[in-house]
Amino acid sequence: MPRTSEPKLISGNANMPLAKAIARRMSLHRGVNVGLVDARVERFNDGEIFVEVYENVRGEDMFIIQPTSNPANDNLMELMIMADALRRSSAARVTAVLPYFGYARQDRRTKARTPITAKMVANMLTGSGIERILTMDLHAAQIQGFFDIPVDNLYASPIFALDIKDAFKDRMDELMVVSPDVGGVARARELAKRINSPLAIVDKRREKAGEVAEMTVIGDVKGKTCLIVDDICDTAGTLCKAAEVLLENGAKEVHSYITHGVMSGPAVERITNSVMKSLVITDSIAPTSAVKKASNIRIVPTAPMFAQAILNIWNGTSVSSLFEAETLGPIYDGMYNHD
Repeated sequence: MPRTSEPKLISGNANMPLAKAIARRMSLHRGVNVGLVDARVERFNDGEIFVEVYENVRGEDMFIIQPTSNPANDNLMELMIMADALRRSSAARVTAVLPYFGYARQDRRTKARTPITAKMVANMLTGSGIERILTMDLHAAQIQGFFDIPVDNLYASPIFALDIKDAFKDRMDELMVVSPDVGGVARARELAKRINSPLAIVDKRREKAGEVAEMTVIGDVKGKTCLIVDDICDTAGTLCKAAEVLLENGAKEVHSYITHGVMSGPAVERITNSVMKSLVITDSIAPTSAVKKASNIRIVPTAPMFAQAILNIWNGTSVSSLFEAETLGPIYDGMYNHD
C-alpha cells in the first residue's frame, strides 16, 4: 500500500484528552501539525449515534482512537459507526486504537451457558471495516487470536519500569513485585524482570464475582516495599484487601501499578481510605475528576507510546521495538531522569 502524506487521527468521545495528547506527540515527532480529523459524533434524541466526517479521507491511513470503556456499549458503537463512515468514505486503511479493550474479561466460558463476549466483539469490529487493532495490556493475551486481522498489543510494563526506577531509585533492592492472583503471574513476572526484583503472589478465592473470600501470600514479603501489578482496577476491592494482607504478612509498605483504571462505584473512596501508599494508573481510560483529585492516585501518560506505535504502523516498521527500555526511554525523555 503506498504511504499517504501523514497518518490521520480521528477520535470518538471516549477519551478525547488522550487523542489530543497523541496528536500533539505525533506533531512533535513529525515536525508538522498532526491534528484530529474534524468530525462530529453525536446522539439523536433516542440515543442513536450519528457520525459525520467533515474532511476528505479518500486514500488516507486512518487511526480511530477510542477505548471501549464505560459506557462500554456506547463507546463500542461509536467506534464501529466511525469505522463504517471512514470505510464508506474510501479511506485506504482503518486502524482502531483501543487503549482499553472492553469486554476482554469475558474471554472464555467459565460456566455452562455463558458467552465468550470478547470473541463476539472481535467479530463485530472486524465486520465494521476495521483492518488492524492497536491496544494495550489485553486482559488475556489469547484475545489477539480472536481477531482475523493484525493485532498489536502494547505493554504498560516498560512505562511502569521507568516510573519505578525514578520513584524508588534509592531503594530498588527493597522492592518486591506482587501479582494479586495466580492468573496475573506472567504480567507481574515481566515487570519483576525489568526492575530485577523478586516476585510474590497473593492467592485469592472468590465465592462469587466481586467478592473475595480468602487470601494467602505465596512468598516472603517481610520488610519489603511491595508493588502490586495488575491490568484492571475495577471496584478496587481485591486490590485494597491484597494490600492489607501483605502488610499483615510483614510488608513495609504497599504501592500498586495498574494499567487500566476502570474505577467503578466505590473504587476511589476505597483507594483513598486504604493502607496503600500509592496507586499508579495509565490514562488509557479518561480519569474522572474524583480520580484526579485523589491524593494517593497518580496517572502516567500513554500518549508517547501510542504516538510512536501509530507512526511505526504507518511507516511499516516494528511495533515490538517499543517493548525495550532502550527504545522507550528516549520517548519518555524528560519525564524520568536517572542521572
